[in-house]
Amino acid sequence: MAESVVLVSKKREPHGSAEARRLRRGGHIPGVLYGHKEETIPLAVPKDEFTKALRLGARVIDLQHDGMQEKALIREVQFDHLGLDVLHVDFARVSVDERIKLEIRIELRGTAPGVSGGGVLDQPLHNLNVECPAISVPESIRVNIGELQIGGVIHVRDLTLPPGVTALNDPDAIVVHMTAPAVDAEAAVGPAAEQAEPEVITKGKGEGEEGE
Repeated sequence: MAESVVLVSKKREPHGSAEARRLRRGGHIPGVLYGHKEETIPLAVPKDEFTKALRLGARVIDLQHDGMQEKALIREVQFDHLGLDVLHVDFARVSVDERIKLEIRIELRGTAPGVSGGGVLDQPLHNLNVECPAISVPESIRVNIGELQIGGVIHVRDLTLPPGVTALNDPDAIVVHMTAPAVDAEAAVGPAAEQAEPEVITKGKGEGEEGE
């Protein structure tokens, strides 16, 4: 599980894009806190601390504002067109006894022995939809591929999940599998067999036939 992170936010006035740019220049990221049928609060969080929390894999944080502290899920993060700078963040209130639904990245662990035999490792599923306690969100879902041979497959139903975590994907969905190497059609056929010269059948003149 990711470490608990505390972010000290400040309330902001939603004055549009110009105010948002001013906040970013000052080292803050504009955002909102909502949920649990309470008021939506426009706020700003320190950029450096928030981006560090993202790198650590934090999904639920302790958000301080107006002299109080609430647990909040990082629900949505908006990046710039290069995917580098955070432009805006949405926080959703959660409680310690609440179960939440979210998407967790899948992390492959180990070296699949099938690769050394020429197999191709394919991972159709990179994120898993789960339901888990709000206070114990896993940083990732780790999948051991150390015994995956050619033809081997790991389905969602085969995953070992952390305590309290339930997968919401189709149990039969393929997470990762090892396929056989592609066969070169020309190599499979091999050198073309030499074709025999066609037999030429010459019909001789029959007895009694007159020549020209």
